[in-house]
Amino acid sequence: MNVRWLGWAGLEIEADGAAVVIDPLADPGATFAALGERAQEVQLPAVVAPEAQGTAVAGLVSHLHRDHTDAGALSVALADDASVHEPAWPGGADFENLALAQANAELESEGLRRRTVEIWESLELGPFTVTALPAVDGLGDPQVSWVVEADGQRVLHLGDTVFHGYWWRMVQRHGPFDVVFAPINGAVVNFPHLQPPSPLAAAMEPEQAAVAAEALGAGTLVPMHYGGFEIDPWYLPLPGPIGRFEAATADRSYDTRVLKAGESFEPAAAPFPATS
Repeated sequence: MNVRWLGWAGLEIEADGAAVVIDPLADPGATFAALGERAQEVQLPAVVAPEAQGTAVAGLVSHLHRDHTDAGALSVALADDASVHEPAWPGGADFENLALAQANAELESEGLRRRTVEIWESLELGPFTVTALPAVDGLGDPQVSWVVEADGQRVLHLGDTVFHGYWWRMVQRHGPFDVVFAPINGAVVNFPHLQPPSPLAAAMEPEQAAVAAEALGAGTLVPMHYGGFEIDPWYLPLPGPIGRFEAATADRSYDTRVLKAGESFEPAAAPFPATS
């Protein structure tokens, strides 16, 4: 298995000549396009395109926020018969779903095949077994974490979840996890449909990611979802996330890797038996 970080929350996993992509992002500038001229102030994260061009067997998205569901990136990467796998639509009024509307409309416009998944649902996609695991979105929107298994190894992608209490159930049912990709930017948000705003982080902080990886029995923890999108007052990531990550993960039971966008590696198998 080869794992390639695409920048931000994007991931590409290859095995046996096939690939899946998770949350690829080709056009980060579109994320805050609704802000008009203010969007030009946003520092954009560094991202790269998946190496799979029209050949990926599946696109997995953790949730329908525009920085995690880029229909253009998915359309370029996916094979003609491949689908985008996503959490179920939450229902409710349009105003409740403002954060989902852009990505949803772009997926429809691209004409991509779409399939909703339930928590704990597993799918066989080419050489991969993929399973939707629990996640808790900081905005209250539907979100899943994806575990991808191939070649006897498991890679867990945590989207931009907040800290929650499903970690132990996740590892008991689907661990061990050879690699865990975890968000670390601890962003505080202040969006019009979420008033009054919360002062608490809407994605994990580095210290929370360090604890989550311990609970998950991770072999290697890789930080993601940092390095861009700050715009006052709507989206405020914490400063110095990598320094805090390195301090929080020192002397842990797992290894860590800090990757550059486009960098890949082959995971080492975790030194403990799989659960059933």
